[in-house]
Amino acid sequence: MIIQKNSKQSLLSLLLFFSLCTWGQQPDYNVVWNTPSRNSSESMPCGGGDIGLNVWVEDGAILFYIARSGTFDENNTLLKQGRIRIQLSPNPFEGKTFRQELNLETGCVTLSAENNGLSAGIRIWVDVFHPVIHVEVENNRKLKASVSYESWRYKDRLLRKNESNQNSYKWAAPEGLRTKKDNLAFEKNSILFYHCNENETIFDVTVRQQGLDSVKDSLFNPLKNLISGGIIEARGFRPAGTSMGEYHHTDFQAWQLESEEPLKKWQLAIRLHTAQTEDVNVWKQAFNKPVTSDKKANLKWWKDIWNRSFIHVRSNDSVQTGFEISRNYQLFRYMLACNAFGDYPTKFNGGLFTFDPQFVDSTCLFTPDFRKWGGGTYTAQNQRLVYFPMLKSGDFAMMTSQFDFYLRNLHNAEMRSRVYWHHAGACFTEQMENFGLPNPSEYGWKRPIDFDKGLEYNKWLEYQWDTVLEFCFLIMEKERYTGEDISIYIPLIESCLLFFDAHYQYLAKQRGHDSLDKNGKLILYPGSACETYKMAYNATSTIAALQTVTSRLLELSEKYTDATRKAYYTQFLSRLPEIRTREMNGQTVIAPAWHWERINNKESPQLYPVFPWGLYGIGKPDLEKAVNTYKCDSDAVKFRDYAGWKQDAIWAARLGLTKEAQTLVTKKLQNSDKRFPAFWGPGFDWTPDHNWGGSGMIALQEMLLQTADEKIFLLPAWPRDWDVHFKLYVSYNKIIECKYKNGKIEELKINEQQQVVGRLPLDNNYNCIVID
Repeated sequence: MIIQKNSKQSLLSLLLFFSLCTWGQQPDYNVVWNTPSRNSSESMPCGGGDIGLNVWVEDGAILFYIARSGTFDENNTLLKQGRIRIQLSPNPFEGKTFRQELNLETGCVTLSAENNGLSAGIRIWVDVFHPVIHVEVENNRKLKASVSYESWRYKDRLLRKNESNQNSYKWAAPEGLRTKKDNLAFEKNSILFYHCNENETIFDVTVRQQGLDSVKDSLFNPLKNLISGGIIEARGFRPAGTSMGEYHHTDFQAWQLESEEPLKKWQLAIRLHTAQTEDVNVWKQAFNKPVTSDKKANLKWWKDIWNRSFIHVRSNDSVQTGFEISRNYQLFRYMLACNAFGDYPTKFNGGLFTFDPQFVDSTCLFTPDFRKWGGGTYTAQNQRLVYFPMLKSGDFAMMTSQFDFYLRNLHNAEMRSRVYWHHAGACFTEQMENFGLPNPSEYGWKRPIDFDKGLEYNKWLEYQWDTVLEFCFLIMEKERYTGEDISIYIPLIESCLLFFDAHYQYLAKQRGHDSLDKNGKLILYPGSACETYKMAYNATSTIAALQTVTSRLLELSEKYTDATRKAYYTQFLSRLPEIRTREMNGQTVIAPAWHWERINNKESPQLYPVFPWGLYGIGKPDLEKAVNTYKCDSDAVKFRDYAGWKQDAIWAARLGLTKEAQTLVTKKLQNSDKRFPAFWGPGFDWTPDHNWGGSGMIALQEMLLQTADEKIFLLPAWPRDWDVHFKLYVSYNKIIECKYKNGKIEELKINEQQQVVGRLPLDNNYNCIVID
C-alpha cells in the first residue's frame, strides 16, 4: 500500500503496516493516494486485455486517457483513443476527503470523495476478455452527471518539428505531414469516434523507398484500411452538445453526454473496436452485437495472476527497501498484464500508459499521441527485455503477441532476402516496422545510388540482424518451460538461421572465391556486436546467438524436425566460428568480436554469452572467465549503469555477484520520480520505460533462481540478510516456491510438493542450494 510521499502520516502508516504484517502473509501492494493529482503525469494505470487507461482526478474532474494495442494511423503513430472527463454536480470531488486506489487483486481503480455530506464512489475497470471499459458510479444522493469525450484529433494536425518522432518518419518527416482527423458524431444517445486510415500509408512509402514494389501485393500490410475507435454509452444520458478547450498546450473538442435527471447510481461503458475493412459501415456493425462482461471471470483472471507467481522481499532495514522492490516488481507486472491479449506486443517506449509528453520532456509540447521512438516501430533489443521475465513469472500466455509479431512478418522478411540477394532466409532488422521492413528513416532517405538495397544506411544499425534470434530462443524456452506445442513457429526459427548461413556465404563469395574460411567456418563479416562494436568480424553476440538457437533446435523432439533438416543444422552448427577471448587488466576476458572498426554505443555484447544466451553462469564451465569480463573489461565497466535497458544487474545475478546484483536491482526497482512508482523513465527511450522495468524483473528473478541443464540453483545471488518468499517457474514444468528467513530456508515446494529442507545439498562452489 502506498500513501503520499514526503508525509509524516505516510511514514507512520508504513511503519504500522510492517509492525502488523506477519511473515508469510501476502503484503498489500495496492497504490493509494489521498489527494488529487495536478496533471496527467500523476496518473495511475488501469487496464486489461489489450487496453490501458491513465486515471487521475484534477480540479474535481475524473479523467482518463484510453490506449489500445494496434491502433496505428497512416504515419504509424500509436494513437490514443481519446480522453474521458467525468463531472458530478454538486461535486463530492471538490471536498477535502479523497481516495484513489489501484487494487491489484481485482485489477481496477477505485475513487471515493466526500464534500459537505455528499459522497461518491467510482470503480473503473476493463474487461480482460472483451474490449470494453466500465465506469460504475454510486453516490449517497442523486447528482447530475456529465461525460465528455475530448479529442485533439477533431481536425487535421500539422506535425511540428520533432513531433514525428511519434511515427515512422521520425526526424525526416516530409513537409506538411499531418495527423489526419478522426470522425466524431452523436449516434442517438451515444458518442461514436473512429480513425480511418486513408489510402496511402507509411507502408506504401516504405515499400517504394526500399525497392520492393515488385512484391508489394504479397506483403503483409497492417495499416491498409485500418479503422480504430469506439462508442460511449450511458443509460439515462443524452447528448449535450460540443465545446472547445485546451489541456496543457493542446486544444481539443469535447463531445458531451449529460444525465437526463440527477442519478444516485449509473454506469458508463466504452466499447472499442479495431479492424481492417474498406467499409466503415461493416466496422460499425460490431457495435450491434451485445457484449456481456463477466465480472466474476475477470476477478478470477486477476486473482490467478497473483497466485501464479510472486516475489515478496523483506530487507529488515529502516527504509524497507525489500518492500519497495517487490511492490514495484508486482506493479510493473500489472502493467504488462494489461496487454495480455493484445494483437501487438507491449511497446518498450511507454506501453499503453504514456501521458502528456511535456511532463517527460519540457520541450515536447505535443499532443498526448506523442512518444519518442515511434508507435509502430519495434526495437528488438528493447522489446525482448519486456518479454523475458514472463518465463519465470509463468505468464506464458502474454508472450504470444510478441511471437506472432515475427510470425506475421516472416514472409516480408524472406522477401527482403529474395529480392535483394536472391537467396533464402528471413532478414529481420533491429528497428523494424509493424509490417516487417526496416524503419524508413533508419534505413536512410539519402543513400548512395549504388548502396546495397538490403542494408540500412545507418552507422548504428548496419548489419545488426541477429536480434530476432532472441525471440526464436524465447519461443523454444517457452516450450521447454511448458511443453506447449510450438510447431507453428518452427518455420520462423529455421528461416532466421538459414539467413545467416546463406547470406554470409553469399557475402564471402562477393569478396572472393571461397564461401568459408580455411577451417571451413562461416565468416560473419561485416557484422555488428549490438549497436556498439561496428563492422565487426565474428561478433560474439552473433556467434552465441547462432550456437544457442541451433543447439536448442536440434534438442527439440522429433516431431519438430526430420532427419534431413537435423543433419543440415548439425553441419551448420559445426560451421560456426568460436567465441574468442582477449587479455585485459591482467585477466582473460570474453572479447566482443574477433575484430571491429569502431565503438558506436554503450552496450556490452561481450557479456551476451551470460545473458541472454546462458553459455556462462552458475553451474556452467569457465565461470571465472565471465566474471573477469564483468569486472575487468574496461568497456564493460565504463558502460555500467542501471537505468533504462542496461542489463548489468542481470549479468551480476547470473554470475553470482550478490553484492553487485543487490545494489543494481535496488536502483532498478526503486520508486520512479513520477507519482506512480513504476512509471520509470525516460531512460534512453520514454516514460514509462518498459525495458527498464523488464530488466529489473529479470535481474530480481535471476538472483533467486537459475538453472543449468536440469539442475536448479536456489538463491544463487541472494543477500543473506534479505528474507524472501517467492513462487517462480523454471524449465521442464517446474514451479518453485520458497520461504527464506533469517539466513535459512524455512519451506520449499516443487510443483506444490513439500520438500525436506534439511536434505538439500549446499553447493560450496556457488554458495547456493542445488536441486537435481
